[in-house]
Amino acid sequence: MTDSLEVTLHPHPTASVIWLHGLGADGRDFEPVVPMLGLSADAPVRFVFPHAPVQPVSVNQGMPMRAWYDIYGIGAGFPQDEPGIRRAEALLGELVARQRARGIAQERLVLAGFSQGGALALHAALRLEEPAAGVLALSTWLPLAERLEDEITAAGRRTPILMMHGSDDPVVSLAVAEASRDRLLACGCAVDWRTYPMPHTVVAPQLTVIGAWLRERLAL
Repeated sequence: MTDSLEVTLHPHPTASVIWLHGLGADGRDFEPVVPMLGLSADAPVRFVFPHAPVQPVSVNQGMPMRAWYDIYGIGAGFPQDEPGIRRAEALLGELVARQRARGIAQERLVLAGFSQGGALALHAALRLEEPAAGVLALSTWLPLAERLEDEITAAGRRTPILMMHGSDDPVVSLAVAEASRDRLLACGCAVDWRTYPMPHTVVAPQLTVIGAWLRERLAL
């Protein structure tokens, strides 16, 4: 089980958001976002911000850093670390199971992530046997897209996806994100797609939308 930071808005939460950071960051990266979402100060939500393991990353000359799995490049033509993606999927499954053991129903659980964290959140949520409340996919892409049609579950198809991307993203190009969106739609997923005039980041207008989406998905 990976270490995590937690922000709990209520002593007895009935919903959880597992929020995965991007490559080279850690769980502290999105912890400051919680008070910016416009949620009630005592909303019954637990935010969980896990730290990815430290491992060498090929796209960064093999430098060790926090990463959910290895990356050789982003986009068509680059090999993918399928064994690493599967291990990360299992790790996220353990985090989901821990929330369930603490009394959170899976239908009251959101998987969220930025960049590589969003890629893992998408990958894992679409393969769950029970639907999550939703997936928040920020500035990201769909890994192992060619496997999705064979591996997506009925629960995965029913899980709402809010996918946001920057039109000026130099790290994960808009074209890569749009191809991922199109693959999700082709597999019957419900995708709420939004673009913003920004690079590889998160901006204030997104936080307003995310807060409203969380209130709806978690019935806050």
